[in-house]
Amino acid sequence: MRWPTWFMGEFVGTFLVVFFGCGSVCSAVLTGAQVGVFQVAIVWGLGIATAIYLTAGLSGAHLNPAVTVAFSVWQRFPRRRVLAYILAQMLGAFVAAAVLYGIFQDALTSYELTHHIPRGGPGSEATAMIFGEFFPSPAGQPLTEVSRLRMSHLRAFFAEAVGTAVLLFVICGVTDARNASRVGPHAAIIIGLTVTLLISLLGPLTMAGLNPARDLAPRLFSALAGWGSYPFSVNGLGWFTVYVLAPVLGAVFGSGMYHLVFRPSEDEA
Repeated sequence: MRWPTWFMGEFVGTFLVVFFGCGSVCSAVLTGAQVGVFQVAIVWGLGIATAIYLTAGLSGAHLNPAVTVAFSVWQRFPRRRVLAYILAQMLGAFVAAAVLYGIFQDALTSYELTHHIPRGGPGSEATAMIFGEFFPSPAGQPLTEVSRLRMSHLRAFFAEAVGTAVLLFVICGVTDARNASRVGPHAAIIIGLTVTLLISLLGPLTMAGLNPARDLAPRLFSALAGWGSYPFSVNGLGWFTVYVLAPVLGAVFGSGMYHLVFRPSEDEA
């Protein structure tokens, strides 16, 4: 059976996004290789730019269910393909998480033993964060009652929604054929740098998910890899409201703002 080109484009592109992005988190948490949020953020940004360059001609390089939903609402992306695109994205992200687990498994076990972190037990968000996301960012350490005060559920929802809205606004602007100042083949770099900026700003608070596939698929993998239900209980329903619902709503809003307010008319173009 031959998979459609667009399906493989979304699968491979999302695989690369998660492989490079979550890989940088694995390296930072488990080995201390990266110092500061910017070093992780720039790897995410470059990984996204690379994935877009590779797959834009195959599938449009959505690589994010929030982008797919927003394009189906505000652009002419066929709604009959929305679920298939999301499936490809989820599968790509899940396989990337599995590959990273195979690479970093020894480092993960060593980290857990050194820091006395029982996988799937209280405090194991310190290591589960290499796959899924939590608010505030555990930064490789168990969250405490005091550290949780840095970010409430409501503010985390708002941050993820606003961050994704900004991302979609930029994506629409740099890819709109009517925009005389669009950057053409350099759009991937601008999008990647936007993600870098957003992670640098929001990463310490919500880990800056901005992509339901990037969060949910690796989170599901972590549940199968020994963390059980714990990644779905650390922030209550936040795994859904903050990291799935907020990005989708933010993407629809950001794309809508561009198309309703800022998109050049045919005469202006």
